[in-house]
Amino acid sequence: MAFLDLNSVNTYYGRSHILFDVSLSIEKGEVVSLLGRNGAGKSTTFRSIIGLTPPQSGEVVFKGEKISGLRAFRICRKGIGFVPEDRRCFPDLTVLENLEVAIRREKKVASPWTVERIYAIFPGLREREKNLGSQLSGGEQQMLTIARTLMTNPEVLLLDEPSEGLAPLIVALLAEMILQIRKEGVTVLLAEQNLHFCAKVSDRGYVIDKGSVKYEGTMSDLLTNEEVKEKYLAV
Repeated sequence: MAFLDLNSVNTYYGRSHILFDVSLSIEKGEVVSLLGRNGAGKSTTFRSIIGLTPPQSGEVVFKGEKISGLRAFRICRKGIGFVPEDRRCFPDLTVLENLEVAIRREKKVASPWTVERIYAIFPGLREREKNLGSQLSGGEQQMLTIARTLMTNPEVLLLDEPSEGLAPLIVALLAEMILQIRKEGVTVLLAEQNLHFCAKVSDRGYVIDKGSVKYEGTMSDLLTNEEVKEKYLAV
């Protein structure tokens, strides 16, 4: 059994069947990418994991415990952090306040995330510490949202389309930061369309299309699979 497993997950929005028997496995310490076009089912997969749109059948298992069916806040408390694609930092709080509001004092961990640890990985946030969330660029808001989620001390970090809409230089910085987060012991699952970004940070990849997993393998294998790239990723 892996660190995080999805086993034959089927998820609906109302009567619309969105995910069809989706199965994924992520080992502790990995960075894994879930790739696909817009509307392929990536975000719904994340919502199924975190409990915002619970699966109607199948199961999500984290550290050997079934978590599908739990409320989203309980899943987060068990050690899964979710960074949605729309960068929900608090616009009227400063960078420092955004970080401090996420501190969870009731959770005892061996090496909790602190503001100083965050600034070591995201030095740009230190420079903008007193700025409001609304005063940050899109890239800075993305960094802040990831950093704030880390302050909850997750063991798994779900990043939904983290590179979307960012300039190439910022995307390159984001890749470096994800690798540093991994070195700090956090397992990462990315939902992405950007194959080349994923190739820089991920061990393995899954390709999803129309709510079904069509491919799984190492990133190096995926990069050389022209058929899969052309059919499902439009690369």
